[in-house]
Amino acid sequence: MKTSNDPRRGGTAVITGAASGFGLQVSRIAAARGMNVVMADVQADALATAAAEITALGVPVLPIRLDVSQAAEVEALGTATLQRFGAPTFVFNNAGVGAGGLIWEHSAQDWAWVLGVNLMGVVHGVRVFTPMMLAAAAADPGWQGHIVNTASMAGLLNAPNMGVYNVSKHAVVALSETLYQDLALVSEHVHAHVLCPYFVPTAIHQSERNRPSPVDAAPTRSQRIAQAMIDQAVTRGKVTAAQVAGLVFDAVDTNRFYIYSHPQSLAGVQVRLEDLMTPRNPSDPFAARPEIGQQLRKSLRGD
Repeated sequence: MKTSNDPRRGGTAVITGAASGFGLQVSRIAAARGMNVVMADVQADALATAAAEITALGVPVLPIRLDVSQAAEVEALGTATLQRFGAPTFVFNNAGVGAGGLIWEHSAQDWAWVLGVNLMGVVHGVRVFTPMMLAAAAADPGWQGHIVNTASMAGLLNAPNMGVYNVSKHAVVALSETLYQDLALVSEHVHAHVLCPYFVPTAIHQSERNRPSPVDAAPTRSQRIAQAMIDQAVTRGKVTAAQVAGLVFDAVDTNRFYIYSHPQSLAGVQVRLEDLMTPRNPSDPFAARPEIGQQLRKSLRGD
């Protein structure tokens, strides 16, 4: 399939986590740019509603219900995309879930769920779509493609009581940086980007609704505290999902790798880098807001 040489117009977008949050907003912008839109999500009813909205914008839409943690389902997504539209020019590996608590209190089931979606979902998207994008570029010297992986500021920092989530997002940052370097070795036509949002009002604080099987134990004190903090931080976020989606396409248009929703939060990343380089022990993450740290310690200790 011959695609537009202009990355801002035409082509095909593949978007996971497309039924809400960043995924839905990116789908809206992709449609406004005249792209074919492949929308994938684990929540069938929400996906049907979202796909109907995007279809009404006048572009071809291919909705596919899938669990990104399952390799075969992402492979089937790739096959369906290629058969319907050809190689995508834009892939947004975005599906994600949130979870918190003291790191030793995460069960094996917790680790399998969070890493399965947040990390392996991106892994599967990269391994399925990158080869077909490289093949399209080899066949057409004017072809351009972009892969955007959703990580988090938690992939650049290590907030306490958020262990399993931090680990998953650090891995996505490492994967994306490596993808960027690997692509640079073999192509000038396929590009990688990583999205590192902070707290933005999406449905990620309600991730348990899509957990594939019931939890094997009641949440611990630390997990309940983490959930309450996530609920508050996410719902009070001032930057919208629509604004973040706009930042994604700005980065694609200018071929910028790192995408930040809250650049001011990079001050914490600078402190962490100084910890690494000095070297010194990890700095107090609550140095600027000691009252929050004191309250968290009191709550975790049951005071």
